[in-house]
Amino acid sequence: MQIDITGLPEERIVFAPSPLAELGTALHTLTEPGHHPGLHGWTTATCAALKPDLADRLHEADFLWGPTFSDISMPFAALADTQGMPGATLAQDLDLLDRLDDELYVAAALEISCASLYSRGGPSPLVDREAREQALERAVARGPRQAEFARRLLADPPAVRAWIRRFFEDCDEAFFADVWRRVRVQLAADARHKTEVLRHKGLADALTEVSAAIAVDEELTRITVDKLSNGRTTAVNPAIGAGLTLVPTSLGWPHLMVLHAPGWRPVVHYPVATPELSRTSSVDLLQQRLEALAHPMRIRICRNLARTAFSTGELAAEHGISAPEVSRHLAVLKKAGLLQTRRRGRYVLHQLDHQVVARLGSDFLEGVLR
Repeated sequence: MQIDITGLPEERIVFAPSPLAELGTALHTLTEPGHHPGLHGWTTATCAALKPDLADRLHEADFLWGPTFSDISMPFAALADTQGMPGATLAQDLDLLDRLDDELYVAAALEISCASLYSRGGPSPLVDREAREQALERAVARGPRQAEFARRLLADPPAVRAWIRRFFEDCDEAFFADVWRRVRVQLAADARHKTEVLRHKGLADALTEVSAAIAVDEELTRITVDKLSNGRTTAVNPAIGAGLTLVPTSLGWPHLMVLHAPGWRPVVHYPVATPELSRTSSVDLLQQRLEALAHPMRIRICRNLARTAFSTGELAAEHGISAPEVSRHLAVLKKAGLLQTRRRGRYVLHQLDHQVVARLGSDFLEGVLR
């Protein structure tokens, strides 16, 4: 994922929390609790306390906050006069959402899957037959209730938009107001800290503090976000106003989301610092490690190295293969960062790095959900 920032003034890069974005993350967490095992206690307690009507409405339009995130949770990014700043309260964010015209709102709401169409943009389903059919097809794949909701949205956008706003307000009354009171100070402090890092140390250091999965090139022309999905956007679009917004979330890990729809200001929605984030692995490194372990002989060697340290000669004798062949397998495992080595006299001993191997499951989950 790449964001063009060529010539972007540093003051146009802003860190700011968004109540509506955090509500969207909360709804996602309730809908997809498996994505967020660390929040199991909160999701269980919150779901159990929801009134049946509100719980039912939560799933009626869950494609807005379920497997993917809808851009309607960040309306400030589509409005030039906001200069990339979210509202200070949920009501202010919802007022910004109300300002989106129906075509833009419906197009954002019905971007249900991670389709390549997202990066390309295109006409709204309200005015284009092909876009309408594609949107309905994606909604049908989510289930009959979701398909019916999409049909209602296409048939009567104002009524459904009012329904969505009421739903957000009811969620605020039921549980989100308490969540926001608890996290807003932390999110504001995080935004202030990263703004200070940006001012005093520069963009590279500020992005490093956001996530190890984000980097900027030496010329300060392109930000790259290490995600499985590919996409490009620009932070210097004069139509919407030059700028980049980075929004912290307390509930979002392991997701690192990038709003990169054409015609919208790019937004990076990042989880605030947690112990897990300090050991984020790149998608390429994760793939390299999984491929290193895919060979049956290397798996057999790992069974030895998991127990204790072995020399190359010992492994060759154990498995009935030549020392050079063992060395080639060890080189693959070492390059993938799966081994620890130490010299004992004239022997080099190899052992599996248990901490790295133990993290493979969480690294895989973080990588594919990022």
